[in-house]
Amino acid sequence: MGNMQLRLIVMRHAKAGELPGGPDAERALRERGRHDATAAGRWLRDSGYIPAAAICSPARRTRQTWQQVSAELGSAVPCSTDQRLYQADVGDLLEIIAATPDEPATLLYIGHNPAAAELAAGLTGSGLDFPTSAIAVIALPGPWAQIAPGTGELLASWTPRQGAGPGS
Repeated sequence: MGNMQLRLIVMRHAKAGELPGGPDAERALRERGRHDATAAGRWLRDSGYIPAAAICSPARRTRQTWQQVSAELGSAVPCSTDQRLYQADVGDLLEIIAATPDEPATLLYIGHNPAAAELAAGLTGSGLDFPTSAIAVIALPGPWAQIAPGTGELLASWTPRQGAGPGS
């Protein structure tokens, strides 16, 4: 395989409601979150960034984001839920992603800020606005085991508010 180009798609979960007194992990998507996640999936499909595999935090809002996104991709994409992704910091994320097998060449990660934003910024060296449902598509030199800060190039990014000005 040699120097294959990899693509990491970093996505922050869609807008979730509050759950006063309840566990954070059980917060569910709001209507707007479902709408945004559907739009995100459509953008990925229309842009040709179809992941070969996905990894997802076990929190309800990330799993629901994946359900909405995956419904738009037009092909079945295997998704694994990793307990460690819920509380992961950017160092943990790099370790988890580094353990990805050589296939898939395009991996989608759905998780939480601040780690998601820090991962995208750290890999590309560019500060990114990373609201809920934000996506960064990052090109990386392979293999996954050698993923490291500053080695990525931002190919594309998307937010639900693109062109709509500052929102809530």
